[in-house]
Parts: sequence; C-alpha cells; structure tokens
Amino acid sequence: MAILDVYEAVTSRRAVRGFIDRPVPREVLERVLSAAAWAPSGSNLQPWRAYVVTGGPLAELKKRAGERVAAGDAWDEREYEMYPPSLKSPYYERRSAFGEERYGALGIPRGDWEARQRAAAGNWQAFGAPAALFCYIDRDMGRPQWADLGMFLQTVMLLLRAEGLNSCPQMAWSVFRKTVAEVVSPPEGLILFCGMSIGFEDVTVDYIRTGRAPLDETVTFVDG
Repeated sequence: MAILDVYEAVTSRRAVRGFIDRPVPREVLERVLSAAAWAPSGSNLQPWRAYVVTGGPLAELKKRAGERVAAGDAWDEREYEMYPPSLKSPYYERRSAFGEERYGALGIPRGDWEARQRAAAGNWQAFGAPAALFCYIDRDMGRPQWADLGMFLQTVMLLLRAEGLNSCPQMAWSVFRKTVAEVVSPPEGLILFCGMSIGFEDVTVDYIRTGRAPLDETVTFVDG
C-alpha cells in the first residue's frame, strides 16, 4: 500500500460525489477507524459514536431514502442549526460561490429549484458509495465536544485518503435521521450529526473543485 504524504492527503481530500461499485474491505475500515480513535478530544471524552453501514443494510437504507424522495416526504426536523439564519460577509459570499460552482458544473441554472433538489437527492443514495459512516453525538454534549467531532471526522477522511479511498461528509443525512435510525438503531439520547459516503472515486464524474480563501483572509500572524 502506498502511503500518502500528510500534505498530499490534506490537499487531495475533497467531497467526492460519485463512487464506483467496488466494495471497501472491512479490514481497511477497521484500520482507519482504529487509528482515527487517536484524534484529539477535550479531556479525552471521545464524544463520537460512529456506525459503519455496508452491504444489505446500506442497500436497504438507500431504498428507504429513495422511496421518501420519490414520495416527496417532508424532511425530518433538524436537531441542530446547520447554518446561522443570516450569514454575514464573507461567509455568505463563500456559500453562494460554492452553490454556483456546484450546480453550475451540473448545468443547473440558479433559479431551477427542482433540478437542484434532484441533484441533492444523490446525497441519500450516498452518491453510489459502497460504504457509509454515520456520526452521532450525545445530545448532552456542548460546543467543544461538537468541535471534537470535527477533528475525528477530518482524521477519518485523511486516513481514507492514505488508503486510496475518497469520501464525502454529508450533513444532508441529518434531515433523513429517522430513516437512518431505522437501519442503525442508535440508542436514545444521540443526535445524528452527519453521514459520510466512503469508497473509490468514479473518475468519469465531472467536478469543479471549490477554492479556498487566501491565507491573509483567515490567518493573522502576530510576531516580533
């Protein structure tokens, strides 16, 4: 197995929205998640609870999600706020630019809401991925522990890159949380933060990689 340089893993990681139907070996997923357990968390709480779904259970989840989409079912009520109700600059502009790039690459005009919804429906098919991870957190946890969740998930995604795999983190699954719960049966008291599609990239799917803000917009050096 060729191991990626850490910098290469970071810069090559992106949200892949097209996977081939090639199974991901169980031992690879176990290796990744065993190593990701070393992600930092305040006072070592390790507040994440992950469920990895493959094979028949994932096929069933996709089937149930697809039936909801086809029936036009309302989304499940959000258990957390995905974005502030009013995004100020520069965050509003960054989000708008992402939407333009994402749907523009698919040939979907700005005002075509139905086409955008059809494209978004790919989320609930895990974009064809053969594996999906669902990350939960205890509802009693606070903001610092939600930050710990992010560090754990980033560690997972970088380790997947080291294994030659790709991923797509998806908060979209939070609005189908009841359907996910039907398959993974989480205990009471957990909130589904996100799903993550995992697999081998379908290189025939076109994409435009979103850019990043210049360093001086996000970092300030205070030195002598």
